[in-house]
Amino acid sequence: MLQKNESKNCLACSKIVRGRSDKKFCDDYCRVAYNNELKSPANNFIRNVNNALSKNRRILESLIPSGQDTAKASGEKLLAKGFQFKYGTHSYTNKKGDVYFFCYDMGFLPLENDWYLLVKRRED
Repeated sequence: MLQKNESKNCLACSKIVRGRSDKKFCDDYCRVAYNNELKSPANNFIRNVNNALSKNRRILESLIPSGQDTAKASGEKLLAKGFQFKYGTHSYTNKKGDVYFFCYDMGFLPLENDWYLLVKRRED
């Protein structure tokens, strides 16, 4: 506990903090700025991965014709559009043992000769 003559400084801007004895910041702006700075390295990584996943999903969706659930595309075409194969949300193995890789609700199945079957997940 602080004594009456002791003062506490804001963790963000070092101004004197007034109010409750357990208060750490002088205002909401400093509290938010401090916590954003503390979490920024993790936030940048997560933001970059989410952006890559979203872009992959948009690419898959753009290559499946409207009203269709499937299409085929070459790996070269996917790469030319900026698709990053290392990013996906999950995989699905069907009864035949084929492994589909998904970016949210849009997925692909690797075929022969660098071709891919693009699929839209059906809501069940």
